[in-house]
Amino acid sequence: MGNNGTGKSTFIKMLLGEVPVDEGRIVIGDTVKFGYFSQEGLQFNENQKVIDIVRDIAEYVELGGGKKLSASQLLQYFLFTNEQQYNYVYKLSGGERRKLYLCTVLMRNPNFLVLDEPTNDLDIVTLQILEEYLQDFPGCVIVVSHDRYFMDKVVDHLLVFKGNGEIKDFPGNYTQYREWASMEDSRESRSSSDSRESRETSKSSYRHDDRRRLSYKEKREMEQLEKDIAALEAEKKQIEEALCGGTTSVDEITAMSKRLPVLNDELDEKSLRWLELSEIES
Repeated sequence: MGNNGTGKSTFIKMLLGEVPVDEGRIVIGDTVKFGYFSQEGLQFNENQKVIDIVRDIAEYVELGGGKKLSASQLLQYFLFTNEQQYNYVYKLSGGERRKLYLCTVLMRNPNFLVLDEPTNDLDIVTLQILEEYLQDFPGCVIVVSHDRYFMDKVVDHLLVFKGNGEIKDFPGNYTQYREWASMEDSRESRSSSDSRESRETSKSSYRHDDRRRLSYKEKREMEQLEKDIAALEAEKKQIEEALCGGTTSVDEITAMSKRLPVLNDELDEKSLRWLELSEIES
């Protein structure tokens, strides 16, 4: 993760050998086999059948522990019906093409996956299947994504790009990093405030506490935010449970998939405001 221009894409391209390094070297083990899912990879023979495209890569993909999936079974796993498997590529929608491209990457049996925005154009059910697949994946996975909910489900540490070659390795997911960063900002703010107050006290013969307090309106806002956040978290949990329950209709799934990112944005906004108010209160 990191702001635009901090080197995330360059790092991936260097890792894959597409861009030379300025200095130092990258050592790739002899047994490493990359699988790269990129934004530019949707290139197929329009007049070829879906099943043939996957079979041209391999007949089976190894899952480890003696388990394997045939080309047809992998397509079924990612929700291609038998009829769709024998459709021609030109009949596929944009989302189906993304799924097919993902299957071709996985069919090459990589042990190191690099996924660049894998959630774009995928429906909520396919996203859940991809999450399950990655959680059981026996190799390494690097994910570049703006989908914070997806990242929370599949990553166990972050490479935080600060810019100018500075990278922080953080053990945890995106939400845990945000919580840690907020606490760090709070500590730095308090440390700076304490230092400033100490200097002011040394120059004065009396102590004057001029820290701003929450107004009555802000206190009421903070109380309302706590209620709103609790309600949003409860709604989010209810949607997640419904999506995993297997009894939800297609129309309900569509509505929930649209509501979920809105929920996450509202939670982020209200949580950030609550943190701002809590800093004043403390």
